Amino acid sequence: MPDTPSASPSPSSSPSPSSSPASSPTSPPSPVTGPGDAPPPPSGTGPHTGRPAAQPGPWTAVPRTETWLTRIRQSPSGPIPVAALWSALATGVLSALLLGDGLGVNLLIVAVPATLAAYFAALAAGRRVRPWTVVWGIGGLALLVVPALRDAGWPTFLAVVSAVALASLALHGSRSWRGILFAPFGLLHSIGPGLRWGWRGLRERAGGSHGRVAPALRTTAVAVGLLVVFGALFAGADAAFADLLGSLAPDVSVTDGPWRFILFALGLTGALAAARTAAAPLRWDRLRARPGRPRARMEWALPLIVLNLLFAVFNAVQLTVLFGGYDKVLSETGLTYAEYARQGFWQLLWATLLTLAVIGLALRWAPREGARDRTLVRSVLGTLCLLTLVVVASALRRMDLYVDAYGLTRLRVSVAAVELWLGFVIVLIMAAGALGARRARLPLPLPRAVAVSAAAGVLAFGLLSPDALVAERNVQRYEETGKIDVGYLDGLSADAVPALDRLPEPLRSCALRDIASDLDAAETPWYALSRGEARAQSILAKRGVSLQGYACTPGIDGERGDEFGDDGGGSSNY
Repeated sequence: MPDTPSASPSPSSSPSPSSSPASSPTSPPSPVTGPGDAPPPPSGTGPHTGRPAAQPGPWTAVPRTETWLTRIRQSPSGPIPVAALWSALATGVLSALLLGDGLGVNLLIVAVPATLAAYFAALAAGRRVRPWTVVWGIGGLALLVVPALRDAGWPTFLAVVSAVALASLALHGSRSWRGILFAPFGLLHSIGPGLRWGWRGLRERAGGSHGRVAPALRTTAVAVGLLVVFGALFAGADAAFADLLGSLAPDVSVTDGPWRFILFALGLTGALAAARTAAAPLRWDRLRARPGRPRARMEWALPLIVLNLLFAVFNAVQLTVLFGGYDKVLSETGLTYAEYARQGFWQLLWATLLTLAVIGLALRWAPREGARDRTLVRSVLGTLCLLTLVVVASALRRMDLYVDAYGLTRLRVSVAAVELWLGFVIVLIMAAGALGARRARLPLPLPRAVAVSAAAGVLAFGLLSPDALVAERNVQRYEETGKIDVGYLDGLSADAVPALDRLPEPLRSCALRDIASDLDAAETPWYALSRGEARAQSILAKRGVSLQGYACTPGIDGERGDEFGDDGGGSSNY
């Protein structure tokens, strides 16, 4: 009803003979209200009393104002499926048994039941598996191959974080910039609701008439008990079987109980959160940003044209240097060859990042209603992108010169990889502008293309084995110049062992001593052992490490100092 009826009765509202016997002929009838109507004001209020009508209370059923969270939030259409519940439980058990000894192929093993939990929940909710869901899911699982192959911690960390991000995209099905960026937060949002959803489903099935959960738990307990009893008997009867069983079964002790319980809780919580997200994801793509107010043509175009001129002058100098003008430039600046290469890399990296921000702001404010405006936007921003690619090439050339002078380090290979990826993002922006991705609905729109390129870059970075690349480049430099920083190389991971094994003694043993001690001290089971660690153990088992009669020092080659940095800090500095 559009209006709230008053407390005084009207002739048309008097009770009829067919009304309920409970209705009193002397009292006014209760007005009929719909689900969106406010209740009538109490007696003694309203326009006839001279006082303001009572306002609705905080719990009154009034029309609800939609917020951004209610716009994107959903609820599961039903209870958690039994298959998803068992898959989440399997994820928790495998996490407790396998993740306590390190990271390797065990991450892939744990990810399988977690993926199944999300799949069963999405299937029960009526969601279809789309091509992009498969792309994100396979990409996330592929990233988890990196810990199984490489021992270095930093590529493993990037791969695991990127795998979680791709899993979030697979669960949400996002396609816009907001969906790509905020999808991991949607997975975090589902932690609490996922636990409650799983607990309600467990209670409903445990207390139902069929009682399927309790018999399944009893069956599982009986099977585990039989395996433990007869496995112990067979292990005591045959030493070879005992060795095989010991190498395959996780080593679980009573002292590890709290840590294993934490891993179980984390695995179960993560699987339930993934299942809850798959059943009712946050629809980030429903969020709409307020469009920017178009600026006058000269107001936005003139600053960008001036910026293009500045880029053109800078790139002209860079091209002169790249084509052999170093001697003149160095004589005028008073810098050494390596100092000139080192000086500008970070500035050029920041220039690339700021250029991307400038392009984003220009696309928000530049008018594109008419054909002339769209042509101007593409021309100015396309020129800026082309000039920025020259800046990227100059930065990478400077890094190459600096590595030739000082050697390769983890930081240098990392920032060079980031600069290379930023250059690829600029190419994607140029392609989107040239082909009109928004209007032509290309198969690979820009937000998804950037996400795919980032995931592919992280995967390639991990498979490339940066620690092995650092060791290989420094060994080659030693073979050419006789200069090497052993104090930095002995801090690399086991991935560097094959390259460092080519060094002559005592450089070889000095570079491998810390790696060998870490490998000897860790009795890593098969599921937490990476391929890099296994290969390093095989190499060190054949030749070993011996430092008898020799004490390793940081500058063992006698070439430490200015050759490794203008501050004498060695290659461990930038």
